Amino acid sequence: MKQKRHDAILELIELHEIETQEELAELLMKEGYNVTQATISRDIKALRLIKTVGSNGMYKYSKAGRKKSEEDSKGIIAQSALSVDYAQNIVIIKTHSGMAQGAAAIIDSMKLPEIMGTIAGDDTIMCVAKTEEEALRFTSKINALIQ
Repeated sequence: MKQKRHDAILELIELHEIETQEELAELLMKEGYNVTQATISRDIKALRLIKTVGSNGMYKYSKAGRKKSEEDSKGIIAQSALSVDYAQNIVIIKTHSGMAQGAAAIIDSMKLPEIMGTIAGDDTIMCVAKTEEEALRFTSKINALIQ
């Protein structure tokens, strides 16, 4: 059932410019899938969906390319992130609404040695670094992208 739902999500994002999880849930319900926001959130992360600019200038869900270049990844993070700060070994990145999960998936896919992992909400990413020094270094990298 999950694979069929994932296939349906990928088809829906190809056919429609879906801007929110709620919009995706409504379309899935019309297709016969009874889903919760938590399920949609997990599916977005599992499918590595990101937000890109649609034809109307608004952000929409898209499938991240399997081999995104480092420049593309940095560009997506730069477009998503609003601010970044750290406390000890925890880095917090504030993003535009709805973009945290996509940006976190990109950070995870970059396999940065200083970042052990990420947790994303709607507009906030928490990154865990190994040390405070690595958190500072990562914060500086992100700040350089968003400046």
